[in-house]
Amino acid sequence: MSEDGPEVPKHKSLRDQVLDPVDRASDAIVGIIMALSITGSISVATAGAQEIRTMLLGAVGSNLASGITEGVMYLVSTMTEQNRRKNLLLQIQGTQDTGEAHRLIADALPERLAGGASKGTLEAIRKRLVAIPVPKTVLQATDYAAAMLICLVVVLTTLPVAIPFLVIHDPRIAMTISRGLALLDLFACGIVLGHYSGGKTWKYGVGIAAIGMVLVLVITALGG
Repeated sequence: MSEDGPEVPKHKSLRDQVLDPVDRASDAIVGIIMALSITGSISVATAGAQEIRTMLLGAVGSNLASGITEGVMYLVSTMTEQNRRKNLLLQIQGTQDTGEAHRLIADALPERLAGGASKGTLEAIRKRLVAIPVPKTVLQATDYAAAMLICLVVVLTTLPVAIPFLVIHDPRIAMTISRGLALLDLFACGIVLGHYSGGKTWKYGVGIAAIGMVLVLVITALGG
């Protein structure tokens, strides 16, 4: 907050949108688990070239579909958030009741901030908001670029699960390496989350890897 009042939230940079640690790590974890459930659905003892090819197509297709879905949902959530902010601003600017405007602002603030915000602070925010123009709810080029990069991130983080089957002819060895790479991938995602939370990164890494393997077993048991 500046001396003239609170800063008006700015549009997130492309880097911030794509590299949000929680969202991207969560996307990658889901993709890895789904890919593992597909690669684990074949029997390495009896699988032939055709079965492995079908499995690979299914794994790559699933990852691509997951990436596209994440990209599209990112655009949907971005537009939804823009509409929410626009409607809130219209409500604040449209009311003549200062108390009502303060209530709207307090409700929009995080709980801890709202609880400690004085009447003077809320009034300063109201004056700042009343003075700014109502933004248009239009997706920018950076939003579409972010969606495409999110799709790419999801696909690239899950490809290591399928790659061993492309370069190693023995299905058993390929399966072992694939699962090892998946565990490393999940561990890395846990490290990212642990670093973001400020906790012990190795504990997060081990925990996410363990949770991921349990989920794979559950999905496989359910026929996924």
